[in-house]
Amino acid sequence: MKIENSIALVTGANRGIGRSLITALVNKGAKKVYAGVRNIDALLSNEPGFLENFKGKVDLVSLDITKKNLVDLAVEKAHDTNLLINNAGIANFSGFIAADDLASARQEMEVNYFATLAMIRGFAPVLKKNGGGTIVNLLSVASLVNFPMLGSYSASKAALYSLTQGVRAELLAQGTTVIGVFPGPIDTDMGKEIEMEKASPDEIALGTLSAIENDQEDVFIDQMAVQFHKDYLSDPKSVERQVGEMLPA
Repeated sequence: MKIENSIALVTGANRGIGRSLITALVNKGAKKVYAGVRNIDALLSNEPGFLENFKGKVDLVSLDITKKNLVDLAVEKAHDTNLLINNAGIANFSGFIAADDLASARQEMEVNYFATLAMIRGFAPVLKKNGGGTIVNLLSVASLVNFPMLGSYSASKAALYSLTQGVRAELLAQGTTVIGVFPGPIDTDMGKEIEMEKASPDEIALGTLSAIENDQEDVFIDQMAVQFHKDYLSDPKSVERQVGEMLPA
């Protein structure tokens, strides 16, 4: 689909990749962008000029994707959406055994898998009504191989990868394209704990929009992700052992 004149909803839109996605969508001619943020008042208090940066094309939506009532309200408000970008996510940087309890793993699975599923279930009928449209899920190279330093996060992203494949098949008949984006480490607040070379959020945003316009289903944008994917396809067990050395503290 074309970005120009599209109507998009982006979750986790106030910073990081979400913020870059909004900017890129507006700059590439989107007709309207719904920006899903958990706390509109806090955002506007910290950045009074937030909306002025986006040429009047951005509409803020109060949205915590783990809360069904807010998802339902977002569906009602953004009823003209034809592009859903599921960017909201959480990483707690804990291992399976090293964690004190299951709370961290449950939270990551709740946000990264179940809440994203809720968004897709809510907006699938909206997209169908509006001609099919596109869904984008922000995944990770950790969807392919578990990184023990963020073990339960990797598991939640692997679940999201499987979800992406499943809804792609289910929504094919209604003409909805489902895209999975697999970045490596990104220079955001979430990625500050990772001591590796990082891609910029703008690079991921622009690559994602290019994939949308080219109907590219599985997308590896940054240099690390491209090489990681190549190595994984060549020798997945070797890649597993290599990242397995990145144990949690």
